[in-house]
Amino acid sequence: MKPATRQKFASISTATLCTALYKRGLRNQFIQDVRPLNPDLPNMVGIAYTLRYIPAREDLNPITVFQDRQHPQRVAVDQCPEGAVLVMDSRKNARAASAGSILVSRLMKRGAAGVVTDGGFRDSPEIARLPFPAYHKRPSAPTNLTLHQALDINVPIGCGDVAVFPGDIIVGDAEGVVVIPAHLADEIADEAVEMTAYEDFVTEEVLDGRSIIGLYPATDEKARSDFAAWRQAKGR
Repeated sequence: MKPATRQKFASISTATLCTALYKRGLRNQFIQDVRPLNPDLPNMVGIAYTLRYIPAREDLNPITVFQDRQHPQRVAVDQCPEGAVLVMDSRKNARAASAGSILVSRLMKRGAAGVVTDGGFRDSPEIARLPFPAYHKRPSAPTNLTLHQALDINVPIGCGDVAVFPGDIIVGDAEGVVVIPAHLADEIADEAVEMTAYEDFVTEEVLDGRSIIGLYPATDEKARSDFAAWRQAKGR
């Protein structure tokens, strides 16, 4: 991802990105039932690095499996690249944790951009206090071994009903997380910056009492000329 593209995504809402994706026929890019533990953090932006869980089989998942230095969950956390977002497929099952605060802290210290699971995190109050974007379905105290068996690293996964391919662009804000195909990243970012500028203009106008008819969308010439004047005044 180009640094300029990353910077643009840092200032764009997932709502605007979903609209830009919809214009290109992509209707299922917003990860379902996943929310930020700390909605006050800045946008999360990074390249997808994935971990796939399958249902745990009891004879293969005693607590001693963590003694294996090649355990996929531990390896994924310790090898997640700087600037990437670790996305975990937990089959939307939050009855056991996908990870806890120690592993999330390790991701943060390695320079990862964030972490996402369609399951749950344990130690969630501690994770919420970290200056690090983390998204999950709900808190879950049981260890992952209870129900999840980590299997594959950096393969295509499903997370919250969305297909996530390694290298996709992941953007999260206070509403949730959207997945952007890598080959569309630059054009989506450019278009969404323009959309955001117009949405900011419209918001100011609506709060001043203006009707949305002809303004949103801009079907009136006056709306377009007013926006041009607003952009010049705002330097946008």
